[in-house]
Amino acid sequence: MINKLIAKIRKTNAPIVVGLDPMLKFVPEHIQKSAFAEYGETLEGAAEAVWQYNKGIVDAVCDLVPAVKPQIAMYEQFGIPGLAAFKKTIDYCKEKDLVVIGDVKRGDIGSTSEAYAVGHLGHVQLGDQRYYGFDEDFATVNPYLGSDGVKPFLKVCAQEKKGIFVLVKTSNPSSGELQDRLIKDGDVHKPLYEVLGGMVADWAQEYMPDEGDYSYVGAVVGATYPEQGRILREIMPKSFILVPGYGAQGGKGADLVHFFDQDGLGAIVNSSRGIIAAYQQEQYARFGGECYADASRAAVLAMREDIAAALGRL
Repeated sequence: MINKLIAKIRKTNAPIVVGLDPMLKFVPEHIQKSAFAEYGETLEGAAEAVWQYNKGIVDAVCDLVPAVKPQIAMYEQFGIPGLAAFKKTIDYCKEKDLVVIGDVKRGDIGSTSEAYAVGHLGHVQLGDQRYYGFDEDFATVNPYLGSDGVKPFLKVCAQEKKGIFVLVKTSNPSSGELQDRLIKDGDVHKPLYEVLGGMVADWAQEYMPDEGDYSYVGAVVGATYPEQGRILREIMPKSFILVPGYGAQGGKGADLVHFFDQDGLGAIVNSSRGIIAAYQQEQYARFGGECYADASRAAVLAMREDIAAALGRL
């Protein structure tokens, strides 16, 4: 799956992943009214509104980007109907030949971690039939329980030829409270994110596809920390980097150069509300709620141009 992601990045010339992180305040009024008219002001109605909203965005941008990243919490807040919308979104994106990164941030140990890995990336065997659960192509993984929480995902990735992105240096302001703390690594002290980056590099080396330069094992490194991105790019040469924090969190194209390799690959940049709620921003307000998906398309085109300029492709 990592090779499919790379091929689609090359085809679109857009190392961009659209974060499908819907909140009702982002969903235009006409979509909410239609959904609530059919299902009432219920969880089912909210989930239908989210699904229709996602569908419009996917239809508008699927020819421009290689991947999407639905954040499961935005769906879980609507209970079982929300999870059904999450699954419908995944399936629809796959119909559009998009790579799906499940932003689930799972992390546990033993059989629990194995069940998470199977549910999101793998399959269960029931009699003669094989069933896939959510069936994303990649999943984000929280490594802070140690390798016990990551290895079950690695096993499933090897079986299914899918991938993970391990949280290493996240984009949020308080990430340094833990991730920047100096810890002893052999005879030296290093920030925790560097130690974790070294672990990811080891896993990446072990889990390589039969062909290609990048591993099934990637890392999450926030756009808001460009210097750490430069360091981690050197530590993890075989890992693709998923870069959140662009746009609404303050990251911009100029911050991203060191996340990429010299060949212009090695990273994919996420924007969520900067794209899906673009119509609510001043520069795209002309589209209005009725044409929210057109605003999202315009935001993707602007982001692609910004990143290309930063990488010297223009």
